[in-house]
Amino acid sequence: MGMAIGAIIAGLVLLVWSADKFVEGAAATAKHLGMPTLLIGMVIIGFGTSAPELAVSAMAAADGNPGLALGNGYGSNITNIALIVGLTAVIAPIAVHSQVLRKELPLLIVLTLIAGAQLLDGELSRLDGWVLLGVFAAVMGWSIFQGMRGKADTLAGETDAQLGDELMPMKTAIMWLVIGLVLLVVSSRLLVWGAVTIAQSLGVSDLVIGLTIVAIGTSLPELASALAAVRKNEHDLILGNILGSGIFNTLAVVGLAAVIEPLSVAPEVLYRDWTLMLALTVGLLVMGFGMTGWRKVISRFDGSLLLLVYVAYTGYLLSTVVAASTS
Repeated sequence: MGMAIGAIIAGLVLLVWSADKFVEGAAATAKHLGMPTLLIGMVIIGFGTSAPELAVSAMAAADGNPGLALGNGYGSNITNIALIVGLTAVIAPIAVHSQVLRKELPLLIVLTLIAGAQLLDGELSRLDGWVLLGVFAAVMGWSIFQGMRGKADTLAGETDAQLGDELMPMKTAIMWLVIGLVLLVVSSRLLVWGAVTIAQSLGVSDLVIGLTIVAIGTSLPELASALAAVRKNEHDLILGNILGSGIFNTLAVVGLAAVIEPLSVAPEVLYRDWTLMLALTVGLLVMGFGMTGWRKVISRFDGSLLLLVYVAYTGYLLSTVVAASTS
């Protein structure tokens, strides 16, 4: 058990560090190759914060642990909204602009409903996985097209800020790209091994481990980005990153895992985890509209409510672990 706990801690630390280096190397390499800054911001930087979820879920599916793969994808969405948005709003209320209410949040709700429909038969087949990946490609393509029509300057500034004032040399960029990618795989395997070992030792499902320990760990990049955005008073970046990660997790993370290995879905995933994920997303929309039906902030009260939901949900999951270990 001690070795497994150590593997999880080491895996999480290495996972977050390697994802950061992978993004830095990939973004700098793309810049050297002349890729548009907009594309770097929307694809590479956006992919980077969800790289841990993608790597862990893919590895878990390949190892025959579908519960861990699915729990990580859905658990990360729950953690992002309830814990990260909640904590950030308690620190500083988050401004919600009309575009988020009109486009991003409704889109994530629709995608969540599509994901829920696939769960009704109790499995995610390879065809389901390909559908999710196809929808993800369409969403990304449309987002890039929309961005090219009028938001290039804004995203370019955000991306340049993330890349830093000085661009690293091409050789250094490629080195970090390769090292980051290799360590992503190594740390993911280490984390999956530790999580599965603990689940087996405690007699609980790898789904619960994925929804709790692994989901929190793989959401650390989003937490770091949100806290940094609070310090810079960049509220748009907070919700943009969380919603983008939600789309990525719902479509790409779960979709890739299902393509690698079809996933059997326990009933509680639909009525408990997916339902909460949908409720939290709808809740953000309601908080955003508020009483005026227009621009609002996610207040400290809203943030406290989200944190309360997360504590209650996690407490319930942990109670199932205790019940399983004593039975």
